[in-house]
Amino acid sequence: MPEDSANPFGGLDLLSSAVLLLDERLAIRHLNPAAENLLEISHTVFSGCRLDSVIECPAKLLAALDSVRQHGWSYSGQNVELRLAGGNVLQLNCTVNPVEAPPVRLLVELWPIDQQLRATREERLVEQQQASRELIRNLVHEIKNPLGGIRGAAQLLERELRNPGLHEYTQVIIKEADRLQELMRRLLSPHRPMQPGPVNIHEILERVRSLLTAEFPTILAVRRDYDTSLPELVGDREQLIQVFLNIARNAAQAITRQSGRRGLSGPGQITLRTRAARQVTLFKRRHRLALEVHVIDDGPGIAEEIRERMFYPLVSGRTGGSGLGLTLAQSFVQQHQGTIECESRPGYTCFTILLPLG
Repeated sequence: MPEDSANPFGGLDLLSSAVLLLDERLAIRHLNPAAENLLEISHTVFSGCRLDSVIECPAKLLAALDSVRQHGWSYSGQNVELRLAGGNVLQLNCTVNPVEAPPVRLLVELWPIDQQLRATREERLVEQQQASRELIRNLVHEIKNPLGGIRGAAQLLERELRNPGLHEYTQVIIKEADRLQELMRRLLSPHRPMQPGPVNIHEILERVRSLLTAEFPTILAVRRDYDTSLPELVGDREQLIQVFLNIARNAAQAITRQSGRRGLSGPGQITLRTRAARQVTLFKRRHRLALEVHVIDDGPGIAEEIRERMFYPLVSGRTGGSGLGLTLAQSFVQQHQGTIECESRPGYTCFTILLPLG
């Protein structure tokens, strides 16, 4: 096909949406610059290659392309997932239209919907957090009063018992009541008012790092990868320490459990990474600058059966775990108008926390 000014499809290069032109074999005949940027491929390099040899297309989309090619029908697809050669996954809306301009037979137009999906996910998380918070508040109030009565009755009973050997049983009641009281207190802790002030994120992460290395001195290496040019943010220092400590401690405990089952040649590793993110939308508000913190570990990963529920209260992948660490982390991050997301597979888990800076 002639290029540059002789190219009859040169006008497509002015469009902001991604446009691909395909021939009878579904081979690429033209990519506009927006498509090159979106799909991370070059028209010069991949012209003439079949689309599904360059990017991983779902079977539904390939069937739609064949249908448009054979019958001349247009196709519109919602929330189509494409996996790029580099491993990135795109969520897109697309249309496919027949074209009679040999050798071009199909015009494919793509619109990324990542921001739309993120906004929907954020709204769902907020609604879920609010519902959980209300449920927890009501549950705590229902439990606290009878729990106090049980503890008081156990204390009175202990005073009346003449056989000191029986005190062991009343102590079990008292200690378990105290443990449940502490759990109730922790369940209500996200509801305390924030105490915002200027905060240096690296000071917070260094505090977390020192706590981790003291608690797990032999089985854990904590690596730092900081962008020291980042400005301070306004936040609650104690809440933010709790956020990153809860996430990192969960990772350290997972590495600890795993170390006994696999032949590790060295200690497990957690990486604390900070970066600047620009032009970020958080809860439908556009921010010129945001702080992006990654907490990465090389542990066994999060069990698939709890990945969708890991931020819910009392959900834990660890025997004996309270299931509150990630719930509190999510609640504190949301109070800072930020988001927390997780990607996990065996050998790699990354929590990404976004907090607005400006």
